[in-house]
Amino acid sequence: MSYTRSMGYAGIITIEPGKRDGKPCIRGLRVTVYDVLEYLASGMTHTQILQDFPYLTEDDLRACLAFAADKERNIEILTA
Repeated sequence: MSYTRSMGYAGIITIEPGKRDGKPCIRGLRVTVYDVLEYLASGMTHTQILQDFPYLTEDDLRACLAFAADKERNIEILTA
């Protein structure tokens, strides 16, 4: 399996002002990027998340990780 440097998340991660307070969601669903990251951080595997949320895909989970990585990359560190 080959990996690209960064998986695109355009078209998967959506932001709608009236949905989930404008937080980034997966494909317009009410599942946020934060929700998925919290599940992963709590120890859930991709398989467990996909079993609990059968309407999500492996690409959705990777898009959440790519979105979070992109946000982290763009954080500006402020020094006093």
